[in-house]
Amino acid sequence: MAEQDTLRLGIDVGGTNTDAVIVDADGKVVAKTKIPTTPDVTRGISEAIGVVLDAVDDKTRISRVMLGTTHATNAVIERRGLGRVACIRVGGPATHSIPPLAMWPDDLRSTVSVAETIIDGGAEFDGRDQVPLDEAALLAFLDGLDETPDSYAVTSVFAPVADIHERRVVELIREKMGASVTISASSHIGSLGLLERENATVLNSALTNVAHQIIDGLRNACAEHGLEARQLFAQNDGSLMSVDQVLAQPVLTIGSGPANSLRGASALSGLTDAIVVDVGGTSTDVAVIANGFPRESTVPVEIGGVETNFRMPDLLAIGLGGGSRVREGEGSVRVGPDSVGYRLDREALVFGGHTATFSDAAVRSGRAGFGSVAADGLSRDVATRALALADEMVADAIDRMKLSPEPIPVVLVGGGSVLLSDSISGASKVIRPEDADVANAIGAALAPISAQIDELFEVGVDGREAAVEAAKQKVMDLTVAQGADPEDVHVVAVEEMTLAYMKGDHLRIRAKAAGRLD
Repeated sequence: MAEQDTLRLGIDVGGTNTDAVIVDADGKVVAKTKIPTTPDVTRGISEAIGVVLDAVDDKTRISRVMLGTTHATNAVIERRGLGRVACIRVGGPATHSIPPLAMWPDDLRSTVSVAETIIDGGAEFDGRDQVPLDEAALLAFLDGLDETPDSYAVTSVFAPVADIHERRVVELIREKMGASVTISASSHIGSLGLLERENATVLNSALTNVAHQIIDGLRNACAEHGLEARQLFAQNDGSLMSVDQVLAQPVLTIGSGPANSLRGASALSGLTDAIVVDVGGTSTDVAVIANGFPRESTVPVEIGGVETNFRMPDLLAIGLGGGSRVREGEGSVRVGPDSVGYRLDREALVFGGHTATFSDAAVRSGRAGFGSVAADGLSRDVATRALALADEMVADAIDRMKLSPEPIPVVLVGGGSVLLSDSISGASKVIRPEDADVANAIGAALAPISAQIDELFEVGVDGREAAVEAAKQKVMDLTVAQGADPEDVHVVAVEEMTLAYMKGDHLRIRAKAAGRLD
């Protein structure tokens, strides 16, 4: 079948709704649906697939199915479905003052951790060995485990610079516990900061069981409908990952929902640099797309009470959504942060309920038009003041996300985007694209393959430019290895940092490349 005849199916599972779209080779939406997310997430995925398949005459035209899901995020937040992990830090004697998982919430730590240890080893900041690796201490720790872990998490001091001890520990664990055991190594997960990188690595190991659930859920839903398409999964930088990658790095699926919305907003608006405002039922996410991808956070990101440093979208969430309650008292009006959430279609005034919401304010003032009854229970004056307050909240969030005072295009997406004004302070223009209500699923369907590196490169006799070119080539080769079309791969971002404290001349280079699926 020619590429122009194939279709893609994108699915995004959110806390309130599961969205699905089918798009053609040009990115045009062929079919879409939005249904309530079910307690059994797989059933909701299958139902959404069934709805959009009704619009396709030949389902064999669907060559790829892409899924973005909150499975991993919810598992950490709810402490549910997580695996048991043995945590090994290679960092003695320097790091004994703060033991592994010391800052974790007690309930999450007891749920995840089988045992923790610190053994001698690691590297100096310039990659030189700090102290010899204490292999005997590692083997004694493994022998002393009271239960068999589901997986192992290995973190070594300055492993992103020199991971020789980390690799040796992985090798010894496999020799001792079996070649098939699941192990997460920190140099593949996070960046330099030890504690945040360790946290991310342990979470990654704990999510191994969840990864299997994600994969099996999509496989079963596709099999139920007779789809034999290639299956891919959205990750938190707005690109796709293979089944093998999900199994190796399930933590990277955390944050895929907002990243999907950003990619979808970029595709629908045609903009590669803008601010995206994604309005849901309970909250509004404000983020930045730069060069077509989500701008990454530069500070540690907290997940379920744990600080981590793996890549995540730079996101600002505010308590404003379609279900946010509107209250009047003592001459003022308040909007949110509490919300009726997924009960909007039962509790909002416009649906015959008894709770005044942001949706009711928009309908009462004439900004939006939906619902089954009039929102007469809310005065026009209160509605007008509620909208003004909501507009101010959004404008303030946009201002906080901007890197300069200059106006910037703003793209509105999400099911609640109809509730916002066409004119927002700080925006050079406001774009409300068609199909904005399912931008997250569109983002999953149209996402590319990408890869990223964050490594040290020595500046040799050929100079700095040669080191940068070597980094670019490495990240492009990695992108191709992960399934991108070699003819389409290109570098989308390069960041250089000079490390003056190191012996010799080195650059820390972060580079990212992307390309369409091969």
